[in-house]
Amino acid sequence: MARYEMSSIDCGAMGAVATGTVFLQLGLMHAIGRVAAIDRVAAHKWFNLAAREGVAEAARLRRELAAEMTAAEIADAQRGAREWIAAN
Repeated sequence: MARYEMSSIDCGAMGAVATGTVFLQLGLMHAIGRVAAIDRVAAHKWFNLAAREGVAEAARLRRELAAEMTAAEIADAQRGAREWIAAN
């Protein structure tokens, strides 16, 4: 997966700022291990949500990441995205 440098963001509870751009940044944070250990499932989930908001870069990164994941990991990420949508 490509490495990206990005400024630190404070998402807090996200509330009204839950946009495709924020989802993309959360995906990148998990993909590169910016805040904690690399978490491909969480990264895929956030990229999925960003792509749903129309962020083309997120869709590309999600495909790239999925190539490195097992089918079970992808299923977990998709489940996580659906749960986030249902809860928010």
